[in-house]
Amino acid sequence: MDPRPLIAVPARFAATTSALRHRAEVNARALIEAVWQAGGEPVSLHPHAPGGTVTPSEVAGRLARFDGVLLPGGGDVSPDRYGDRASHPSLDDVNAEQDGFDLGVARRALETGLPLLAVCRGLQIVNVARGGTLQQDMGPDREHRHLVHPVSLEPESAVAAATHTEKIDASCFHHQRVARLGAGLIVTARAADGTIEALELQDSLGWFAAVQWHPEDTAPRDAANQGLFDALVHAARRRVCG
Repeated sequence: MDPRPLIAVPARFAATTSALRHRAEVNARALIEAVWQAGGEPVSLHPHAPGGTVTPSEVAGRLARFDGVLLPGGGDVSPDRYGDRASHPSLDDVNAEQDGFDLGVARRALETGLPLLAVCRGLQIVNVARGGTLQQDMGPDREHRHLVHPVSLEPESAVAAATHTEKIDASCFHHQRVARLGAGLIVTARAADGTIEALELQDSLGWFAAVQWHPEDTAPRDAANQGLFDALVHAARRRVCG
């Protein structure tokens, strides 16, 4: 049996977990299971960025052994990362070290063509890494929390190819969204209210897709959403095999 491609998944900092006595680093089990189901070997990475910064050489060294990257959901990105001085009172779970590491990983993957799937916060990280901005809060009438809604996909996009559809039921949990688009990024999916739901990169060096929803939520019963993880692992395997 061929070895599973190694998929790096930056961990999320957690104040507490039910199984541990102390603070923890975690990843959602549904996310890990989706990578495993796709044939990948998910590996959690310690998001090490002292003082909120990490050197490109350190990120390059840590990602060198991996065949793909999955940037998961998590807390809000600090507004100062995209030039906003004021912070909306709804901001939650902001962490400078988490931001610094995730931004470094996103930049390295995009610059080198390392296969990358970015989910929810991951999409927002990619947009900020490319110089884009975020709307800090969508407002109580427009937020996408605990919500499954249809999303329309661009027919020729990577997300449409991975999911084998042009409309998908998206499980969402976010109160922020893309404001100004980052350099080189293109919109490949939107919700009915205009919210950007997927991003891809013009002239990408490798397979890349970013989705604002959580495909892992419904992947066990929805082949279309599982298809995003399948596409990531397939691209990672191709990178290994050449």
